Amino acid sequence: MADNKNNGSRFWDKLAAKYSRQPVANEDAYQHKLAVTRDLFTPEMSVLEFGCGTGTTAIAHALYVKHIRATDFSSGMIDIARDKAKAAGVSNVTFECVGVDEIVAPDETYDVIMGHSILHLVEDQAAVIAQAHRWLKPGGVFVTSTACLGDKMGWFRFVAPIGRALGVLPLVRIFKGEELVRTMRAAGFSIDYEWRPEKEIAIFIVAKKSR
Repeated sequence: MADNKNNGSRFWDKLAAKYSRQPVANEDAYQHKLAVTRDLFTPEMSVLEFGCGTGTTAIAHALYVKHIRATDFSSGMIDIARDKAKAAGVSNVTFECVGVDEIVAPDETYDVIMGHSILHLVEDQAAVIAQAHRWLKPGGVFVTSTACLGDKMGWFRFVAPIGRALGVLPLVRIFKGEELVRTMRAAGFSIDYEWRPEKEIAIFIVAKKSR
């Protein structure tokens, strides 16, 4: 497990600089997701984002909440995120280099949790979703945009292990959107909003802690 985690962080460390320079693939869809999320925020909210990457989304949302704790297991990503926040004059986002399974927080700490482009890259998706549910306050929401490769790229399940063995791909889980929704509901979430732009593999979900 530790070797897998170290290998994964090294993969993303090497990619961090290139990743930070890439434009958003679908700017209109990204802006829509930002707008939907901001409608959930109030100024006193405490937010957690895991798998924050280079911090773009956390920095974009910082103005609308009290504080964002943004985490990623890639030190390369976190270094860039801190530099971006400083350049933007954003002081209410705390960036931490820590894996999602290493985050320490009391139950019912956060009003909103975000996990974008990450649930298909974790060892145990169900455990991560269940932990997010525990960290949320009653009525809190989990916002995620997740690549559900099983819906349109089922063949990738045969490619991914080879790519990982060769060191050119990280751990990638292949599942369908309906499987992700079932896992969220099993953890105690209700699905308040589900949206996927035409032809895209990523599903955007707002899930509420219903119990």
